[in-house]
Amino acid sequence: MNETYLNTDLSQKRIAVLLSGGVDSSVVVYELARRGLHPDCFYIKIGPEEKEEWDCTSEEDLEMATSVARRYGCRLEVVDCHREYWDQVTRYTMDKVRAGLTPNPDVMCNRLIKFGAFHEKRGHEYDLIATGHYAQTEVDSEGRKWLVTSPDPVKDQTDFLAQIESWQLQKAIFPIGHYEKNEVRAVAEREHLINAKRKDSQGICFLGQINYNEYIRRYLGECPGDVIEMETGKRIGEHRGLWFHTIGQRKGLGFGGGPWFVIKKDVERNILYVSHGYDPQTAYKKDFPVHDFHFLTCEVPMHRVTFKIRHTPDYHPATIERLDDGRLMIHSDDAIHGVAPGQFCVVYDEHHHRCYGSGEITV
Repeated sequence: MNETYLNTDLSQKRIAVLLSGGVDSSVVVYELARRGLHPDCFYIKIGPEEKEEWDCTSEEDLEMATSVARRYGCRLEVVDCHREYWDQVTRYTMDKVRAGLTPNPDVMCNRLIKFGAFHEKRGHEYDLIATGHYAQTEVDSEGRKWLVTSPDPVKDQTDFLAQIESWQLQKAIFPIGHYEKNEVRAVAEREHLINAKRKDSQGICFLGQINYNEYIRRYLGECPGDVIEMETGKRIGEHRGLWFHTIGQRKGLGFGGGPWFVIKKDVERNILYVSHGYDPQTAYKKDFPVHDFHFLTCEVPMHRVTFKIRHTPDYHPATIERLDDGRLMIHSDDAIHGVAPGQFCVVYDEHHHRCYGSGEITV
């Protein structure tokens, strides 16, 4: 149950809502308003300045957010976190992909921007920060607050929140986290919200229709190199840059005689290794190490757990071993496709209810 939101008296709390213009955060405002609250709403500006080069929907987003805030008698303020985003999240992303890793910009955007830079600028003036994430929280008998999963396995976003700091979790509430997506849509349509039928945004949080590879190309350019078949050592083509490919990738490779799967990247020699055939076992792993594990609430003993390495509805059962060097070794019950260094491995309890935290997959 979404205890922290549903069972808390919010009337004496100063609440800031991060209002994006999408349907989810708009229903957050409705949920608070129907409890007699009039939270202050904030639209975080993180999009690029070069509007002619980027197909960004920020103007429409802001119009939607303004309409929703006005309807419920809430103040709306634009908070410019553009510079912080490009200095922190983009730098993190480019440093990782340049090193041949697979980063997750949305994970870091939550930690560094939505609950970070915004907090420094305006959020510190508020008791709680409400967002439209599909996630919940609960408080245990010792008063500790935990991040817990949403009932909608497809939309659950605890994996995107698994790197926020414990103090950030303390201030976070997720007023729609107990709903499934279709229920949120139904509320928006019933209330005739302006964006009730608006499509969900896809990809990185601000890019709109911009392709992720174009985002990378803008900063890193291209660096052609050989594509080698793993089993035979045969050169089958040329890639435009290792950073355009991820381990386990199948689509978009553009080589004949497929399907081909990306198996390995040799950054020093600028070689992309692929394997030919359907779901080759070389693309699967059962055991892999994780470093710098970040516990959300507190450090807890972890042995039998569930985990995920990408934003999917699937949770994989596993055991965890602590290595002498401080890293954790994940021993998955099942072979996992596309395990890539740089991805976050998000760990949950055995019943994938509480999210313990996450760490970065290493080699």
